[in-house]
Amino acid sequence: MSPLRSGGGEVIKFSDVDGPLEHPVAIAAFEGWNDAAEAASGVVNHLGIAWQSTPIAAIDPDDFYDFQVNRPVIEVVAGKTERLIWPTTRLSLARAATTGLSRDVVLVHGVEPNMRWRGFTDELISGFTELGVETLILAGALLADSPHTRPVPVTVSGTSTQLLRGVSGEASDYKGSSGIVGVLQYSCAAADIQTVSLWASVPHYVAQSPSPKVTLALLRSVEDILDVSLPQGDLPEEARAWERGVDELAQQDSDVAEYVRTLEEAKDATDLPEASGDAIAREFERYLRRRGNRGDVGDL
Repeated sequence: MSPLRSGGGEVIKFSDVDGPLEHPVAIAAFEGWNDAAEAASGVVNHLGIAWQSTPIAAIDPDDFYDFQVNRPVIEVVAGKTERLIWPTTRLSLARAATTGLSRDVVLVHGVEPNMRWRGFTDELISGFTELGVETLILAGALLADSPHTRPVPVTVSGTSTQLLRGVSGEASDYKGSSGIVGVLQYSCAAADIQTVSLWASVPHYVAQSPSPKVTLALLRSVEDILDVSLPQGDLPEEARAWERGVDELAQQDSDVAEYVRTLEEAKDATDLPEASGDAIAREFERYLRRRGNRGDVGDL
């Protein structure tokens, strides 16, 4: 993998990581087809800010991106060119001492590549292997007929039943087109890296970013997988404010309000009582984790 130049021009390589990583887990999301309302990439961004993660590497974009489709971003301040940011996939590291977890976390924030997907996944898997990543959690978000007033549906799939145990989501059953998330999930499984994929539903009638309620739902599913408490920051309040804002918009349009009621009725009719009971149990477990009544389980 290519080095990533920091703001000061210093080259940061994997070899600069201080000592071997502690049972590292990687959490990845990719902008584009896999990231409706930027809800999935929002998880990685949120954790990177909360943990003040350190950049450690980036994939050289020249082989994988069409710059007329994903254009670089230039920053000009007071007439002076300050920075040029190329679309790519970047890795940053949050050490256990910073996160409060018993393991290190590699955060992967990428832009879905435009070409050479097999080479791209090989590049990432090579990096994961070099870092000793034991588990990869992939986050995705898609537009769906889901009412904004109900809990966000999250589907889950993975290489291990142990990883999926206790996750707040329905087992995925899907055959169709795949984004880079699906390709990477399949390739990592073939490389013997434990992988779990989370997909959250974004109400298609409010597809604008950000979508904090969906980001929060994905974050809570990551908590379930790792069996730890993750920093939520302002996400819960932002999610409530987002829902109130959509409520107000719906009330201003009778057609939208009626459509939302139709979605609510369909959702409520398909939700089984036992499923609601499972959801209550998982929320109680999260409450106990945040109260410190459960330990941090480091090994999956």
